[in-house]
Amino acid sequence: MDKWVHDAVAKINADAHRSADTHLFKLHGLKLDGIDIYLKDESTHPTGSLKHRLARSLFLYALCNGKITEGTPVIEASSGSTAVSEAYFAQMIGVPFIAVVPKSTAHSKIELIRLYGGEPHYVGSAPEMHGAAVDLANKMGGHFMDQFTYAERATDWRGNNNIAESIFEQMAFEPHPIPRMLVMSAGTGGTSATLGRYIRYKGHVTGLTVVDPENSVFHDAYHSGDHSLTADCSSRIEGIGRPQVEHSFVPGVIDRMIKVPDAASVATMLWLEKLIGRKPGPSTGTNLWGTLQIAAEMRGRGETGSIVSVMCDSGQRYLDTYFDPDWVSAHIGDISPYSKELEQWP
Repeated sequence: MDKWVHDAVAKINADAHRSADTHLFKLHGLKLDGIDIYLKDESTHPTGSLKHRLARSLFLYALCNGKITEGTPVIEASSGSTAVSEAYFAQMIGVPFIAVVPKSTAHSKIELIRLYGGEPHYVGSAPEMHGAAVDLANKMGGHFMDQFTYAERATDWRGNNNIAESIFEQMAFEPHPIPRMLVMSAGTGGTSATLGRYIRYKGHVTGLTVVDPENSVFHDAYHSGDHSLTADCSSRIEGIGRPQVEHSFVPGVIDRMIKVPDAASVATMLWLEKLIGRKPGPSTGTNLWGTLQIAAEMRGRGETGSIVSVMCDSGQRYLDTYFDPDWVSAHIGDISPYSKELEQWP
């Protein structure tokens, strides 16, 4: 192996060994007798989101496949969090990094990309990202990381401390150690693929529900079986939902999909902040809304058990958007009906 590649892989592996696992915390004070809800807090990674795991895997995959060598520019199409994490690893191994992002991406994420030495390349909307990234990589002689294709194959879904293995290990001493359901939203679809594959590999009775925001085609493609579906607009819940069915979306490992209104996602995000005293990101609101719907169904059937979902990132990245009432009113609409519905829980 080339010495530079050897050293780059060693640096990334060393970083992983310096990082502790993320916490799994239980939501308390809910009116759910015998039903426990947990959130895996991925906001505590060094780059602040679930995408830290993905970025590490993508860099190792590209390095070990000979796609990145010394000085290779790395280009990614990302709505923000993946780009932040990839910029971190690019800086670590000393290669240039450019993120192709929609112009609507939160300013705080752009600042973080630049903090780690990356640069943004703006496009009008999510559907333009892939083509622009391909063109940029060709022009620069760089490597297009292409998270939407490689997310499902870059992660070792059988274990190796992936998010699925971590969840089941952390649940071992809980009242209901094998969850009835895991709930996850889809951006690339890579995390849901890892969760679903791991469940089957280990023979767990756990189900996998994927929640999808408005303006995303994953839900409709799952139910119709038509993977050629496209949309001409972008998801309003940053980081999840796609205008086309990505290669990393693996419907065969999913047991159920739920469409979540964007206003419900934002209302749940704000409700969770009051419950735990911390600001989550909007995709966490999507995850938790779906989780609460499943919990309500279980309660109605008189069932007990546990449900686990994911806190994808921190709301500190969205102070000027989803946590700004005027912005929410202008871009999402009236969230009050969902806020009222959430009052039944605490």
